[in-house]
Amino acid sequence: MTTPLIAPSILASDFAKLGAEVRDVAAAGADYIHLDVMDGHFVPNITFGPDVVRALRPHSDKVFDVHLMISPVEPYLEAFAAAGADIITVHPEATAHLDRCLQVIRGLGKKAGVALNPATPENVLEYVLDKVDLVLVMSVNPGFGGQAFIPAVLPKIERIRALIAGRDIRLQVDGGINPQTGAACARAGADVLVAGSAVFKGGIEGYRANIAAIRNAAADAVGLVA
Repeated sequence: MTTPLIAPSILASDFAKLGAEVRDVAAAGADYIHLDVMDGHFVPNITFGPDVVRALRPHSDKVFDVHLMISPVEPYLEAFAAAGADIITVHPEATAHLDRCLQVIRGLGKKAGVALNPATPENVLEYVLDKVDLVLVMSVNPGFGGQAFIPAVLPKIERIRALIAGRDIRLQVDGGINPQTGAACARAGADVLVAGSAVFKGGIEGYRANIAAIRNAAADAVGLVA
């Protein structure tokens, strides 16, 4: 087990100065930059598209972790890959052919992720594990930031950790993450924690302290030193 990575979600940042926010949170210790792409159709909100990802790419060399909450998803994979995404994560419900979709992402030279909503069973992963680099467990229903963590996902995280044992697959959790819930997720087996509103407060020094608090709590929960 390694110290959990922290992936601040820019959904909670100041959209009027996104470039500066990405630079600041990267300097504050982010491991990944999590970019939530929403279309107002698959989820009840609209955020941004590949042009914004492309505009942000020069502001950081951190891993761009792009979570696509859009349907249909296939027509946009190439655009997000070209824009600078390093990881592209899709929902099974957003494609009729998950296996093919993951093949396309990897064929574009990117890491492929599968996102599971709170009510999506983990057995959808069983036949695509050889094409998955990251599993994202949603601990809120997707569409809005600032929601409360759903504790019922903790046993699901444990089951997925057992399912992916021995494979080079990251297990990420997104939704309501703070030091307390992040620690619980780490104990359950998560190794990447997405946090939005718990990180983006207090300016760059606040970001640094907030990231450290989540990382330290998660590390302590699994007996590691951050």
